[in-house]
Amino acid sequence: MSSEDVVTIAYQTIYTIIETAAPPLLISLIVGLLVSIFQTVTSIQEQTLTFVPKVLAIFITIMIAGQWMLGNMTEYLTMLWDDFTVYIR
Repeated sequence: MSSEDVVTIAYQTIYTIIETAAPPLLISLIVGLLVSIFQTVTSIQEQTLTFVPKVLAIFITIMIAGQWMLGNMTEYLTMLWDDFTVYIR
């Protein structure tokens, strides 16, 4: 296994992680921004106010996109295991 193979696997792994984690992270970012705007407009400075909407939004996002996320990870792991003999040489 050459160093190019290791770099390629590392690149693909990081890309898959970012691609899979993007939907919940983006939704969390958007909900946090909306709650912050709401807090600024209403002058409510409760720290726990941002927690519950973010958790609910992430939960709903995982329910909606979970099958795609799991399929994405499964596809990548299947590709790695299919080429396993190449990696141990």
